[in-house]
Amino acid sequence: MSAWDTAELQAMIEEATVDAYNEDEQLTGLFTLLEEPLDLPFTTVVLGVEVTVGGVDLTPDGRIVALCSRGGMGQSIGILDLPLPSPVPEGAQWIEAYRQWAG
Repeated sequence: MSAWDTAELQAMIEEATVDAYNEDEQLTGLFTLLEEPLDLPFTTVVLGVEVTVGGVDLTPDGRIVALCSRGGMGQSIGILDLPLPSPVPEGAQWIEAYRQWAG
């Protein structure tokens, strides 16, 4: 369950996609507004293992991924699948807005 109001998330989506003409441009707008305010790095737990999220990226196949690392190893994890820690990092509401947009 999201800590953010659906109307608030919808307003954020509209802000990010206002000048977008298609889905790819909407995704780029959401990625830009997600990347800028997100307080990085932060730690979270993926499959029972603590990882550090050091960044986010937009893949050529149109996914936003979290760049996760642990012990010198790294892996990209789709941000739609990324469990958020508690408390959530500053700017995480944009991840929720993206999740809402992605359906």
